[in-house]
Amino acid sequence: MPLQPWMKLVSVDDHLIEHPMVWQDRLPEKWKPVGPRIVERELIPGRPPAQVWLYEDRIYPYIGLNAVAGKKPEEYGLEPTRYEDMIPGCYDPKARVADMDIDGVEAMTCFPSFPRFCGTVFLEGQDKELAKACVQAYNDFVLDEWCAAAPDRFIPVVILPLWDAQASVAEIHRTVAKGAKAISFPDLPHALGLPSLHNAHWDPVFSAAEETGLVLCQHFGSGGEKSMPNLAPDGQFAVMITLMGMNSMQALSDWMFSPALHKHPNLKIGLSEGGIGWLPYLIERADITWEKHRFYQNINKDVKPSELFRKHFHGCFIEDEFGLANRDVIGIDRITWECDYPHSDSYWPASRKRAIEVFANIPDDEVHRMVELNARRLYNFPSMDSSPAQTES
Repeated sequence: MPLQPWMKLVSVDDHLIEHPMVWQDRLPEKWKPVGPRIVERELIPGRPPAQVWLYEDRIYPYIGLNAVAGKKPEEYGLEPTRYEDMIPGCYDPKARVADMDIDGVEAMTCFPSFPRFCGTVFLEGQDKELAKACVQAYNDFVLDEWCAAAPDRFIPVVILPLWDAQASVAEIHRTVAKGAKAISFPDLPHALGLPSLHNAHWDPVFSAAEETGLVLCQHFGSGGEKSMPNLAPDGQFAVMITLMGMNSMQALSDWMFSPALHKHPNLKIGLSEGGIGWLPYLIERADITWEKHRFYQNINKDVKPSELFRKHFHGCFIEDEFGLANRDVIGIDRITWECDYPHSDSYWPASRKRAIEVFANIPDDEVHRMVELNARRLYNFPSMDSSPAQTES
């Protein structure tokens, strides 16, 4: 059985649902009346009122987007509209640890929900001083409450005030001093109206990530609605679900042909929830493009895109048979595993059982690197177990 009992599953893509008091407990008094808070609203006439987030004067109606852990696929599509519609592990860190134990998962990262994957709700804020305080309050919640509930089980991921590069640098240094291990950063920032990866605007942020050793995580879809695949007006949502990995393909292409990686040689980037099966094709295509077209374009003439990938990136997957079959082409040290609790791609409460099937016929040392050791190395998250099986590199 390739996934040996002593191997611990470390997931690099999961999600938390913020409890109602995250911001009301942490914002200064003057901002509590306009800061994020839960209110009751009748969203559909004739149905019971829903719990929604109210931030400034805007309503955000989905408190538990895709938080379907514990439901059957036949029940997907009905998003939770009240906290009691979700299992407690969605919003309670102690209950989450219990669910991880049931699932056979040792440790996980957790991306935001209400703020969106990288905090872009606060990019919409009218009062940017309040928005910055909301970013800091979220990060304090993650570091002081969520991850503090089980420091050896949660890899802390923080968000940034994306509209202000210097404030983002300050927040990186503030949070790394409190234990942050990763930053959630838009996969396609230009789609949000922000400067692109090709712009020197982000250099201070990338330098701060380098200096602190934090992983820059790019969750697919974090570039907002304009970055999503363009569906036919009468097309099915299943088409978008199928194509979401294209966001990660575009993000990786942007990085490989931007000047950013040449200026920031120690930057670590995680492609979150994008899968890995497409990586060999895209990297090969990028190298071919570079070989033929680099001379007349404003791109680096000396370093192949494939070299940049092997130095800077890692991808993750839940199940990806084609990707695993081509793991040597991708690079085993570039592959990590994800659980995606509590979203619909997750296998909870049978993640370990599914992983045993997925990793069948793969040598133990390779499985161990992909399910645990790579994540611990990349995210600087060592195990408290000092046995040789847990500390090999």
